[in-house]
Amino acid sequence: MTEYERSRTMPAQPEQVFDQAANLGQLDTWLPSELHVRAEELPAVTVHEDRTDEDTSALLRARPEQMRLEWGTRDRGSYAGWLQVAGIGSGASEVTVHLSFFDDSHDPGEQAVRDALDGSLRRLEEQVRLRVDNPAG
Repeated sequence: MTEYERSRTMPAQPEQVFDQAANLGQLDTWLPSELHVRAEELPAVTVHEDRTDEDTSALLRARPEQMRLEWGTRDRGSYAGWLQVAGIGSGASEVTVHLSFFDDSHDPGEQAVRDALDGSLRRLEEQVRLRVDNPAG
């Protein structure tokens, strides 16, 4: 099993950050561009990965009371992960994303995962900033 974790501080209340991260209709705005999530009957989702051109049955659970998202594969135990939002005071939040690969063939490698996680956290911060700066949008 291989695990990866990255964090980023965001200048917004944790509730605002979590609401943006958990918005199913806007996951594509911050997830890696090669991943596409299609909701079924929640928590069931299908994840399409451009790199392999495969659809994978997965689960996605939002736990608003914990400000946490959890996900993982359904049929195959290939990977699992979570996103946790925590308030750090002064209107800021820290977002941590953790990935666990149980199947080494599904792990794209440390550099690729680190780049994908950092990019996702950066895009999530951009989406949060747009939302905070323009509450009507």
